[in-house]
Amino acid sequence: MIKPRNPKTDGELNEANMRIKLEALGYRVSRYVYPPGTYFPAHTHEVDKIDGVLSGQFRMSMHGDSLVLTAGDMLAVPRGVEHSAEVIGNEAVVSLDAIKF
Repeated sequence: MIKPRNPKTDGELNEANMRIKLEALGYRVSRYVYPPGTYFPAHTHEVDKIDGVLSGQFRMSMHGDSLVLTAGDMLAVPRGVEHSAEVIGNEAVVSLDAIKF
């Protein structure tokens, strides 16, 4: 997981501030909304990416471990690493998907 949010340096938790943080790290950012029941089976990417959650609960599994990301959490997924993801609960996940070539 990316270092935890620090409200003093990261500002209020909102889309603009999370986007600024990810872009400052050199990532291109897209916003997605995943409805309840969304599941992404094990897959890989050809780019380094970070999944950042603005709202909802997103279970990410990688390296045999699983964790639930909630508002303000970010997880780095290196290129070529197999991982899966699913929306947990009845609330949609609003996510910032950041990629770096």
